Amino acid sequence: MGVGQLPTTEFNDEELDEYPESHLGPVPRPGGEDMIQLLDAEGRRHDHPVFGAYAEALDAEKLRGFYRDMAVVRRFDQEATALQRQGQLALWVPLTGQEAAQIGSGHATLPEDFIFPTYREHGVALTRGMDLAQLLSLFRGVSHGGWDPREKNFNVYTLVLAAQVLHAVGYAMGIQRDRKAALARGEQPEDAAVVAYYGDGASSEGDVHESMVFAASYQAPVVFFCQNNHWAISVPTVTQTKVPLAHRAQGYGFPGIRVDGNDVLAVHAVTQWALDRARRGEGPVLIEAFTYRLGAHTTADDPTKYRPGSEEEQWRAKDPLTRLEAYLKAEGLADEAFFDDVARQGQELADHVRETVLALQAPTLEEAFQHVYAQAHPLVQEELRWYQEYEAGFVTEQQSAEG
Repeated sequence: MGVGQLPTTEFNDEELDEYPESHLGPVPRPGGEDMIQLLDAEGRRHDHPVFGAYAEALDAEKLRGFYRDMAVVRRFDQEATALQRQGQLALWVPLTGQEAAQIGSGHATLPEDFIFPTYREHGVALTRGMDLAQLLSLFRGVSHGGWDPREKNFNVYTLVLAAQVLHAVGYAMGIQRDRKAALARGEQPEDAAVVAYYGDGASSEGDVHESMVFAASYQAPVVFFCQNNHWAISVPTVTQTKVPLAHRAQGYGFPGIRVDGNDVLAVHAVTQWALDRARRGEGPVLIEAFTYRLGAHTTADDPTKYRPGSEEEQWRAKDPLTRLEAYLKAEGLADEAFFDDVARQGQELADHVRETVLALQAPTLEEAFQHVYAQAHPLVQEELRWYQEYEAGFVTEQQSAEG
């Protein structure tokens, strides 16, 4: 094929001129290029022209609540890790180091908002009023989930990397359609939004790209919350991206904000801003919470094989609990009695979780057949009958002794 025969674009030059790129308009950048931080590693408060007001609106009780939840969920995490090490759980996914990212963002949501977690959002579950013991039935291998997502608007954990991000955008688009239908009936619609949690490793999945394309195209009320904990199991973030993950939002035409993920005040402020924007119908936002996984990816992982201990120590100095504790004490917002009470509450939760896990019973195989479809299916029922006949064909120890 000669040069003159090469296929051309389906648009001619005149048509292209009618659609200049400038019609898209600028993308809002409330945080600018810098990472948003309102509480530094030493516990000192900093202001910000956009997000500072959100932190100022927090009273002492709310700040103490942030600390309480971060401390309690860390104690829960320790107990769950111990249970796995003792053979009571098949696997566990620790969150230590990421408490501020989860507690701050979780408390920014409203009850009517819907949350799509990965498998590590134990802190978010706490903010939604979940009984954290319910989370462990999945990791003990006795349940496919452990709770009804509709009760707290908190979806079951998703073990398939990034799959929940697609679900979140679809749900957000459903909210848009429900809202439109309600208005058509003359009813006041519910102003709800969706938060999709995922990690830096999942950000490389095609599911995330596809989700953002749809969210941007339809201005879906969804907040993409990426917890960049620096390690996708053993792969460092610098291998996956050469720019901050928050910058990727620019390519889709919506705001991207990088926030100090160990600063619970900044995380709460940025998430509240993003959710308010989504509820107003202004479309999605990408939040990159810059944090660090202090422990293993899961209890099947050994981080000493791929990262130096000195790196962990550097991040321990940025501990989210330590900085908020320093701030509360410096401002006279909490005394030792408060911190003692928090420790007591953490231990009570740990005791409750252990007692609940040890009492969990494994389901029978017959029960597994009941959960393949929402309603009885003839093929599944046929397979169950075959299994029962097959099992009945074995001679039991008692029958063998008698015969």
